[in-house]
Amino acid sequence: MNRKAFILVDADNFYCSCERVWRPELWNKPVVVAGSGDGCVIARSPEAKALGIKMSEPIHLVRQEHWRAGLTVCSANFPLYGDLSSRMMRTIATLVPSLITYSIDKNKLHTVDAKS
Repeated sequence: MNRKAFILVDADNFYCSCERVWRPELWNKPVVVAGSGDGCVIARSPEAKALGIKMSEPIHLVRQEHWRAGLTVCSANFPLYGDLSSRMMRTIATLVPSLITYSIDKNKLHTVDAKS
């Protein structure tokens, strides 16, 4: 029997990872990305999550509570994230016959028919 096989690709901590591409000194350090207007947390690195920083937490409180831990707060850079997402999608598209993009960091890949 032939069945379609699917693969879900989800780029982990995508916005923080994008920031780290251009600022490698941020690797292995706590990083959060602030939403438009720098009001609240919209993305967290694993190190920031380990500090207990929550999504949507107000940036001014996060800065006050975690500055000693070396926390870096990045303003959202949506053109950068879109560019890196497009590059990632183009690369993935060369590997599979079909690609459905769900969001800037999530894709569903259609693979060749699989025999079970």
